[in-house]
Amino acid sequence: MELHTLKVFLTVASEKSFSRAAEKLLRTQPAISLSIQRLEMEIGEKLIDRSAKNLLLTDAGRIVLDFARRFENLQAEMENSLAELRDLSAGRLTIGANESSTLYLLDHIERFRKKYPKVKVQVRRSLSSRIPAELLDGELELGIVSYDPEDEQLVSRVIYEDHLAFIVSPSHRLAARAEVSITELSEEIFIAHNVVSPYRAVVIREFQRHRVPLKMDLEMPTIESIRKMVQRNEGVAFLPLMCVQEEIRQGMLREVRVKDMTVDRPIRLLYPARRALSHAAQAFLDVMEGSNRT
Repeated sequence: MELHTLKVFLTVASEKSFSRAAEKLLRTQPAISLSIQRLEMEIGEKLIDRSAKNLLLTDAGRIVLDFARRFENLQAEMENSLAELRDLSAGRLTIGANESSTLYLLDHIERFRKKYPKVKVQVRRSLSSRIPAELLDGELELGIVSYDPEDEQLVSRVIYEDHLAFIVSPSHRLAARAEVSITELSEEIFIAHNVVSPYRAVVIREFQRHRVPLKMDLEMPTIESIRKMVQRNEGVAFLPLMCVQEEIRQGMLREVRVKDMTVDRPIRLLYPARRALSHAAQAFLDVMEGSNRT
């Protein structure tokens, strides 16, 4: 059943005339009559009592008229909702990020929400390794990761330059130093993140390359817990700078450069290369690009 045929029937019933319906729909009266006949054949019921002097609907006709009006209202609602999506007065945006990358999004989300307060934003905590697949499967619209997935099906853009920071408590023996060598860290207790990541592997590899023992005697499930343990001087850690820069600024932590080891951590925005972005996702990209230019 086509919506256009229901619209023809709705117009005939509302105008109570085939000829007036034809004028309103800019069609001929025979074409209108043919549409009604086809609708009756498809439904298997007479919709109009043709024996009456004036146009009267049968019981089936009144049922179909009620549903035709509902369909018309739904169509209007759909068109209004689509218009709201286009002007960003409605809609939803789903972004995937891990614990540390989520922190980078906070300023961008704040700017986006001020500009488009009616768009619902959901940041879904995901494993970085799973984000490319979730984007391609349509579970996410945008993804934030700290590595290049090297997948031609995804657009990968560096949006922020970060690095792993070696952090200690202000009361730690190395806190007053601006720089240390990696060999000086052989006796330190490292508080590690027990989530597999390429950066954990880089740290382990660098210590092995310099033949320096790496004592990861304490592993924690979150970056927040690692940060608090370092503040208590229970050990030292390598963490993304974005996750500790506020504590460093406030003097709650110290960053000490390890001269033999520099680990850059570019933050990348991912989205599908062959799928059109929603209006909300495109607007979020525009907000991010605008803030990066300022």
